[in-house]
Amino acid sequence: MVLASSPLPSAVSPHRALLDQYCVTCHNQKLKTAGVSLETLDLASVGPAAATWEKVLRKVRTGEMPPPGLPPPPPAAAAAFATWLETSLDAAAASNPNPGGPAVHRLNRAEYSNAIRDLLALDVKPGSWLPVDDSGYGFDNIADVLSMSPALLERYMYAARLISPLAVGDPKMKPVEEQFLPLRDPPSDFRRSLRNDRVSYDLPFDSRGGLSFPYYFPLDAEYVIRIKVARSADGESPPNYEWRLPVKAGLRTVGVTFLRESAKAEAEAPAGRRGGAAAPGVPMARDVPPAEMDLRLDGARLQRFQVPQRGAGAGPDVSTVTVGGPYNATGRGDTPSRARIFVCRPATAEDEEPCARTILSTLARRAFRRPVSDTDVKPLLAFYQSGRGEGDFDHGIEKALRAMLMSPDFLFRLEPDPRRAAPGTVYRISDYELASRLSFFLWSSIPDDELLRLADQGKLKDPAVLEQQARRMLDDPRSRALVSNFSGQWLYLRNLATVNPDPEAFAEFDESLRRAFQQETEMFFESILREDRSVLDLLDANYTFLNQRLAEHYGVPKIYGSQFRKVSLTDPNRGGLLGQGSILTVTSYPNRTSVVQRGRWILENLLGTPPPPPPATVPELKPHAQDGRLLTMREQMEQHRSNPTCAACHSKMDPIGFALENYDAVGKWRTKDAGSAIDATGKLPDGTQFEGPVGLKKLLLTKYRDAFAATVTEKLLTYALGRGLEYYDEPAVRSVTRQAAQDNYRMTALITAIVESRPFQMRRTPEP
Repeated sequence: MVLASSPLPSAVSPHRALLDQYCVTCHNQKLKTAGVSLETLDLASVGPAAATWEKVLRKVRTGEMPPPGLPPPPPAAAAAFATWLETSLDAAAASNPNPGGPAVHRLNRAEYSNAIRDLLALDVKPGSWLPVDDSGYGFDNIADVLSMSPALLERYMYAARLISPLAVGDPKMKPVEEQFLPLRDPPSDFRRSLRNDRVSYDLPFDSRGGLSFPYYFPLDAEYVIRIKVARSADGESPPNYEWRLPVKAGLRTVGVTFLRESAKAEAEAPAGRRGGAAAPGVPMARDVPPAEMDLRLDGARLQRFQVPQRGAGAGPDVSTVTVGGPYNATGRGDTPSRARIFVCRPATAEDEEPCARTILSTLARRAFRRPVSDTDVKPLLAFYQSGRGEGDFDHGIEKALRAMLMSPDFLFRLEPDPRRAAPGTVYRISDYELASRLSFFLWSSIPDDELLRLADQGKLKDPAVLEQQARRMLDDPRSRALVSNFSGQWLYLRNLATVNPDPEAFAEFDESLRRAFQQETEMFFESILREDRSVLDLLDANYTFLNQRLAEHYGVPKIYGSQFRKVSLTDPNRGGLLGQGSILTVTSYPNRTSVVQRGRWILENLLGTPPPPPPATVPELKPHAQDGRLLTMREQMEQHRSNPTCAACHSKMDPIGFALENYDAVGKWRTKDAGSAIDATGKLPDGTQFEGPVGLKKLLLTKYRDAFAATVTEKLLTYALGRGLEYYDEPAVRSVTRQAAQDNYRMTALITAIVESRPFQMRRTPEP
């Protein structure tokens, strides 16, 4: 039944007729299907009901309405309506802009660590001392969920008490011990003797059984390094080794490993020529060749000695390394942190307070990301004076620094509205706030001196200057944060740390493979960013990054060693994200693949059309037929879809997921499931057919090309703003996507368009 509607101007009459014929039959005042009525909405003025019209536009663009079983409008008419509605909504947004405004934004753990690093030249990852951040809209930098609790406040106080003496150098610091463990694959893995097992590029190339880690030595002092070697294959207790070494203060890399080539050379040498000795009091075993242990600090060899290898195992391993200290401190040290903090040194007692004011003003400007006044510095000087009364000048600065790190101006990104601004006022944020938005977007950290200098000069709002700064920042190593934080959450890479494939079903999965999965995808995403490629290459690039371990898993020949390198692909099934083990593993169950999870991941993360949540009671899949035969995944899902409640959502998810069924639950290629050949074909509700990963990628790059580009834009804009997107942000999303399309959706074009967008550069005061 078609409901009558009032006459409208001729420009919108055809679109009104389309709505009445295909939409209003369900979405009317009486039925209000899904809570939506289009019967009385005025097409001649879409602005007042923009929230509803944006939903209509998305449903029409994606072909989700009318639902399956009801006659759809002719494709040309639907496309014309969608284009007209999009243009009308964009025009309404331009005449009455609403850039929104994020809430007060607390620094999350990654931002806190990076801010400390860039403020104090102290890279000790203090964010790891804080509780895990809540997430919203897929990211953990969303202002609305970054609350402050009493427990979290205590952890910030704890962190400040640890950071300030590390940065300044406190001679009264008490010795502590920290233990480091190597990341290991399961023991008794025969492949360990066939490939290089070093776990860090800081270690020599042909080494095994060791570890490497950064360690911050807070003072010029003596430190104890204690190495425990793992128990040998015959169960004998291994010797332990201990050194007391003078070390200069600062961040150093400690490496302990066993050198295979040296051990081989020693084994081939006559017994009388074997040099070295075990730890004092531990005799050398001559019946088996010794391995040679290498102890290094910042790449410089401190000790090289032989360790007896007992039994017929694969060789000794480092069990733990313990670093203790500082002992017998000789000075605060000449560290990058002290150089960053002490921009002046008082020559006399009279110079101390002016110098302290200079130091604290300089630090506060960087920490607070804006110019500071006497009102900002005066409380810090009070803490300095308190500390100076307890100790020397440096101790006073340490106390003031501790207070600065607890200041709300440091811990929160504050964007106060202009005084006396009326509710609903739209205004451009200041250059200092723009500098912070830009640096936390691209670096997850505070602005550097160049950004603050441009903000001082009022030049940052200049589009040419802003674009130049965005490109400069993307070229900076600090933009690695965009890879780890944005792609790590958008692509679910962080979930790799917690997935545990069934060891009986997937015995080949180990820690080396887990790390390789993550490194491949991060390096792949970073290459798209660094090489300024199109985001479309994320789906169908003809290269990836592999080491020997991962190449063997994928069946790629002639890749040797633990180092990752860029590899051209000849197998079209492996190109792009959908062929990478990281994505395939996090979208599987521990013991099998998941058509649903893989389909849902693509719909939500690549196409921006997440299916509704499943009902409370979802029937379990039945792995066996009535005659006891093991069912393939396709057969199990076909049974599941026979339930009408389940069919509506699965009709779009499942075909996409089936296209990836040739990959098992850890991303290895297979041709059979439950003994039967895998059917990787898919058919969407609109009749579109495709087959396998190649067919799916072709579908995404043709039929859903624009939807994918728009989804990447939405994800990036959400991350950049630190808030969820609302209906009034959709015109900005379309504008950014259209602008980036002119440069084939290159990554820099997309990011530049985002930082030039209205939501990124403007705010709106809250309505009453």
